[in-house]
Parts: sequence; C-alpha cells; structure tokens
Amino acid sequence: MSYKVGIIGTGYVADLYMRSIESFPEIEVVFAYDITDSHLERFCNYWHAARASSLEEALKQDNLDLVLNLTNPGAHYSISKQCLEAGKNVYSEKPLALEMGQAYELHKIATEKNLLIGSAPCNFLSEAAQTIRYALKTQNTGKPYLIYAELDDDFIPQAPYKKWLSESGAPWPYEDEFKVGCTLEHAGYYLTWLMTIFGSVKRVIAASENLIENKLPKGGTAPDYSTAILFFESGVVARITCSIVAPHDHQMRIFCENGVLKVDECWDNSSKVRFTRRFSLRRRLINSPFSKTIKLPGPTHAKVGRSGAAAMNFALGPIDMLEAIKQGKPCRVSADFALHLNEVTLAIQNSSDDTGVQIMKTKMPFVEPMPWSNYSAVNSA
Repeated sequence: MSYKVGIIGTGYVADLYMRSIESFPEIEVVFAYDITDSHLERFCNYWHAARASSLEEALKQDNLDLVLNLTNPGAHYSISKQCLEAGKNVYSEKPLALEMGQAYELHKIATEKNLLIGSAPCNFLSEAAQTIRYALKTQNTGKPYLIYAELDDDFIPQAPYKKWLSESGAPWPYEDEFKVGCTLEHAGYYLTWLMTIFGSVKRVIAASENLIENKLPKGGTAPDYSTAILFFESGVVARITCSIVAPHDHQMRIFCENGVLKVDECWDNSSKVRFTRRFSLRRRLINSPFSKTIKLPGPTHAKVGRSGAAAMNFALGPIDMLEAIKQGKPCRVSADFALHLNEVTLAIQNSSDDTGVQIMKTKMPFVEPMPWSNYSAVNSA
C-alpha cells in the first residue's frame, strides 16, 4: 500500500521528517511548499522533491492522503485550518495551536468533515516509550505512584546556535524557539508518554518564568523555565520540568511500589529502560545497586540515525495516521489526543500569570499499544 504526503514548511525540522520518511518506502512526498522561495528551493534541490507554486494549488490534489504542517508555531493554526477546509487530513508539528480556542476550532472542523488531525511529538510510539508501558505490566513493578520527568537542555542562550544547520542547510529557528519557549517545544516529549500510559490529566499546578530576558535583542521571549505537577485521573502524580538553563537532563523515573523504572533519554527512540528493585535488609530499606534492562521480545519500528541531540523517527506519527486512514482503523495520533496535549501544555506554559490550579476540560482517549510491543498479549493473559 502506498501513501501520498505533502509537506508545508521546509525549514529546519523538515529535513528530520524527510530522513525519517525514508524509513517507510511506502510514503511518497508528492509536493513541498514554503512561503519563502529560497527555503523551498534549497529543500527541493536537496531532497529532489516536487515544488508547489502555491498552497492553494497543492491542496487541490485529489490523491493526497496527508499534509504535514511543518511551519513555524505561529502559523500552525491557520495552515492546519486551511488544509482541513480543503478536505485534507493534517499532521501538525507541535503545538497544535498557540491558543486553546484555536485548538478547539481545528478539532471541530476535523470532526465535522470526518478528517483526521494530529500533532507531534510522536515519540510515544517509540520503542523506549512502549517498553515503559510493557515493563509496568510484566516486571512486577507494583503500583506506580510518582513520576519525575526532566527536560533540561543546558544553557542554550550561550550555545553557538546560530551555527546550527539542518542536513540541507536550514538554520535552527532560534527566534521561534525563544519566542514560543521550551515548554511548548519540549514538554510533549514526555507528556505524550505519561498520557498514553496513565490517561487524562485532571488538574495542573505549575509555575513558569522567563529567567534570561535578553535572548533576543527586541525581547518578547517566552518562559525558559517551567515546572508542573500533573494530577492524573488514574491517581498517579507527575512532576515535569522544562528549561534551557539547567544542564542537559532528559531522564524520567517512575517510582513504583517495588522499585524504580527509569529511562535516560526521550529523544532517543532506543534509549534503554531499566528497573531497579527495592528491598528490606535487616532494619534498612535498600535500593539495589543493580538494574535490570527491560527489552521487548521482538523487532519494533524503523530506526533512523542520530541528528544532533536526537535519534528519533519523526515519521512514526504520520505513518500511524496514514495506516488508520487507509485501513479504516482507530488512529493513535488522534484529534482528542492532540487537544488534551495542547491543553495540558498551555496550562504549564501560561502559569506565569498566577493562574494557580488549573482544571483540565479535555479528556485523553485510550491509545492502543503498538502491535510489536507485546503489551496487548500480556494485558489479555
């Protein structure tokens, strides 16, 4: 089965998608479009992609299965809306929208037109994330109670980020990154894991601050630090921290009744998952100095090489949507999922205005595990 995909936005992240799409030969990129001619020319020359002269022309294609909206965050809403109104399914880079009203509108349009809209990140479909889910069912971890998730990326304002180029030569979009902030850009990499495992977030207590005010000459930058406590309807509590100030740390630890489940890096689809048991010895409580590495029993998904700090297949989300469209099955990367993710992320991002406790209005749908995760077999045993 073959799938036809169009790409809107040919900046830095588009190269990561193209390299990931190569791992799925059934996906054909039928056009690329960018509002900036030089960006489009560079991208299409490098990837030998067909160019669309306008967005209107591109969206007239009848055989288009999915549009990848890889524009800058401020354009996500308007571009996704235009694609949906043209009758096209959409996979958007994160965030789905910068305002919840816009996110609700996209969800409504997609529902009324019987279309799919989903959003990045898709690393919750990765081997590492699925292994966490599998481990909670198979390793006698006991009940999970508390999660600490870290998304600190070091002191980025002092990094040589103006020299960072994508594979085809696109510059890292530092202005967008600083204006949108590390929470909207990065929190989803662990939020999606937690939501697929533990379900809906009931309420959020968060704080955020723009600590380094001179990241851009004219100001106007978003918080570069945030921390949030998430209360899930399932009873689990998680603390998630994002910053571009503290030294690099992407570990997540799940504190369970019988020990600690840990992964070091959410940006590596193959990051090892380890379980450390806890036991009593005489009058002392001991956390074992030895950890067990948890592995899934068989092959998982297509892997891609490392690019910068990440080793992620950015096409796992699009291929899930494409298979759902063609096979008429439920989509893991659903509109309900994207809406709940957007609400939780914005609750963290916007906490600098002393909003206090925020009660979530959206719900997290059940997400079927990946077929290779062996979770379903264990769960039904």
